[in-house]
Amino acid sequence: MPRRAPRTVLDRMRTPSGIPGFLKTASVCTLIAGLLSPLAPAAASETATPQVTAAANDHCGNQCSDILPPGQNGNATLAQILLNQAFGTQPEHAEDQLGPYANLAKGYPALTNDKINTFFNDASFGVPAGQVASTLKPAGRTDVTIVRDKKSGVPHITGTTRYGTEFGAGYAAAQDRLWLMDVFRHVGRGQLTSFAGGAPSNQGLEQQFWRHAPYSEADLQAQIDNAVATNGERGQQALADVKAYLDGINAYIDASDKGRTFPGEYVLTGHKDSVTNAGTIQHFKITDLVALASVIGALFGAGGGGEVNNALSLMAAQEKYGVAEGTKVWESFRMRNDPEAVLTQRSGSFPYGTKPADPQGTALPDAGSVEPEPLVYDRTGSAATTAATGASGQAAKSATSSAKRGMSNALVVSGKHTAGGHPVAVFGPQTGYFAPQLLLLQEIQGPGISARGASFAGLSMYVELGRGQDYAWSATTSGQDIIDSYAVELCQDDYHYLYRGTCTPMEKIEQKNAWKPTVADGTAAGSYTMRVWRTKYGPVEYRATVGGKKVAYTTLRSSFLHEADSIIGFQMLNDPDYVKGPESFQKAVQHINYTFNWFYADSEHTAYYNSGDNPVRASGVDAEFPAWARPAYEWRGWDPATNTADYTPPSAHPNSIDQDYYVSWNNKQARDYTTAPWGNGSVHRGNLLEDRVKKLVQQGGVTRAALVKAMADAGLADLRAEDVLPELLKVVTSSPVTDPTAAAAVSKLQAWAAAGGKRTETAAGSKKYADADAIRILDAWWPLLVKAEFEPGLGSDLYTAMTANLPVDEAPSAGHGPTGSHAGSSFQYGWWSYVDKDLRTVLGEQVKGPLARTYCGDGALAACRDTLVGTLKEAAGKTAAQVYPGDDVCAAGDQWCADSINHRTLGGIKHGKISWQNRPTYQQVVEFTSHR
Repeated sequence: MPRRAPRTVLDRMRTPSGIPGFLKTASVCTLIAGLLSPLAPAAASETATPQVTAAANDHCGNQCSDILPPGQNGNATLAQILLNQAFGTQPEHAEDQLGPYANLAKGYPALTNDKINTFFNDASFGVPAGQVASTLKPAGRTDVTIVRDKKSGVPHITGTTRYGTEFGAGYAAAQDRLWLMDVFRHVGRGQLTSFAGGAPSNQGLEQQFWRHAPYSEADLQAQIDNAVATNGERGQQALADVKAYLDGINAYIDASDKGRTFPGEYVLTGHKDSVTNAGTIQHFKITDLVALASVIGALFGAGGGGEVNNALSLMAAQEKYGVAEGTKVWESFRMRNDPEAVLTQRSGSFPYGTKPADPQGTALPDAGSVEPEPLVYDRTGSAATTAATGASGQAAKSATSSAKRGMSNALVVSGKHTAGGHPVAVFGPQTGYFAPQLLLLQEIQGPGISARGASFAGLSMYVELGRGQDYAWSATTSGQDIIDSYAVELCQDDYHYLYRGTCTPMEKIEQKNAWKPTVADGTAAGSYTMRVWRTKYGPVEYRATVGGKKVAYTTLRSSFLHEADSIIGFQMLNDPDYVKGPESFQKAVQHINYTFNWFYADSEHTAYYNSGDNPVRASGVDAEFPAWARPAYEWRGWDPATNTADYTPPSAHPNSIDQDYYVSWNNKQARDYTTAPWGNGSVHRGNLLEDRVKKLVQQGGVTRAALVKAMADAGLADLRAEDVLPELLKVVTSSPVTDPTAAAAVSKLQAWAAAGGKRTETAAGSKKYADADAIRILDAWWPLLVKAEFEPGLGSDLYTAMTANLPVDEAPSAGHGPTGSHAGSSFQYGWWSYVDKDLRTVLGEQVKGPLARTYCGDGALAACRDTLVGTLKEAAGKTAAQVYPGDDVCAAGDQWCADSINHRTLGGIKHGKISWQNRPTYQQVVEFTSHR
């Protein structure tokens, strides 16, 4: 069911009621004319005659491409924002990558290699003659030049000194994303509402992320000091690079303030005055970047958690079936090491997070005793409304869920199976859809740096995902468990705990926020305090009793207090003198402590490595459940003062070189390697890639176009229709379907399945789905059939507990955690494996790793069929308005709109919706033709 799209930061920007005729044509034109009258002397004086940039050592042979919608330009003046709000006009390069990106959904069937750049940018190094739009010497410096191309406005930064190169990277980033960078440094510090307004969604956003990383200024600085101190010359170089990058950002702030070309959101949120120019845009400082990194790490690279939820569902299973049988049932749903799961690395065994033979130290709560730890206190004004408290509840749920919203996919084929004899890769991260986008494109060329690609805004001192001179790399979220829950015994009162036998006070960390209405956000004045109690075992997440003893459940993350450490790995990836082949690539990403799957391709080799600081757990500790906070059950070698421990060696992480092909869509990495999210079973969206790429490799002669087509085809597939609907229909049609309503539904579903089970428009731009009725029926049927299939056998308590571990469905119209509704990414989490295994068992088919019990019809085919037919009839009778009830951007009953991708506004510029695709936000297509 679609949920209301969260309204974050400037989503709430509407016609202010207090300014009569604010967006009426005559008055807006007058206002814009006044705003356009001041020239931009700083910017104008720095713009020189366009010059061609010389291409660096580029081995791609014009066969590297990329795309990042909606567009490179994420800054807009107040005049441009008003024009966009009034007439829909777009600033230059604000959405010129959105059309090509959207058009692939209907254009891919006829794709050939020579047409790839119809849908992607040319990602070759440099800017060709005749394609230079502007040349800039930022702040009058002579050691760096920023050249922007005509097609997309991407900055190509070339420096003759390392300092100048990084200064240019910072300046260009601020040109393209200053407002967004400012928003997210405040998110990371838990100060978004005070900065951008008290909209309930803003409250929820800052609460969700500050809960993960409640850092003081001293904590942020300590991270920097530690990263520098422990990494020798590279640490010193990273510090110098960051300082130069910050100097570039702040130079742009000063130039835009002087020239009055700064983002208009500063006026609309009350930070600047459009008439007098009074007000200040705060300079960035080094700790701001760590706060920014903590947001990105929590959103995409922190696998694990959910141990308390796991404990609750295990206890419910044991209550239902008894301890032994209940544990067996629970393990079958958990699917830690399902033999039918699609794997990224298909050879070898990499045991991690496996079930211990003799579990030790598990601290399960007493039934009914678990209470979430409050985060928000002292609410006043609009912070005390129902909408505000509801946003807090959703934020807490998202923050503590074990179903982390990690996304992204990768398709990599060895040169042994390609037409050109060189590896081909199509890969990129799914980071949601925002306006402006969280990522930005850039090319950086300077001493020790040579790369083009995407970086998170505000962290773009290096390219984080992209290409070097003769290699490319990308990542997907992996989700292995680096977060554990500990039960700390309380002593003296609720804010003291036993640490290694000593009663120790918890540390109180607070953030006080207050806001008032602005033009951008009319939310009434309000305030609150966020409060986290920290222990040496991490922040408190829940309170409970265990065996009658009062405890606090804490969350300990191996990357806590270490978000800055990964800078070294990214520095290495940008260094052509470091990365010279697959082995050095693997060594570079070993320095990244976020939980990612990394992929590599050059002209001769492919490679894969799973990164993250995987703690070595004490013997017998089961990572699925809370453990007692006692020395016997702590991470081995753990030092609470620095939050460091012994970590599994690189050889224990899934890794390989030159496998025939790799696919990843956040699926299981390798055999015996347990991932924290549930749902890695017989049906996973990774199968959509596996089936297509495997077929291509078997045929041989894989081209870039063929691999793009495989990705795009999988990106329109309904996973349920492709991999589960055949079993559903097999059961339903095991006897003649005589009911007219059910028979008509079956006919529509069969026709859709035969056509490929895609969610695709009848024609480009039609905004109507082919097979619309069948899609509506399955969308309505799935939640009904899952509940009818499993709840009678599990019982309502256990069924509810299991759905807290793994949601039943994730159709395109559903909400997607922090990335919101209309976010594209779909079918990552759901009960498709459970339904698939259960129905195959009912049908008498072979099932490897079956569920511990059979649920549909209690194992009887006829009874199972009755259940499915009954729910199918109910689903077929639901109207489109019931299935797609509408939200802030879609009318009830509009199926296409419910699925559509909508760029959530984080600034003043809005973009139109595009048809649904389940694909990376930033994406590369690469095939290198030579090597250094």
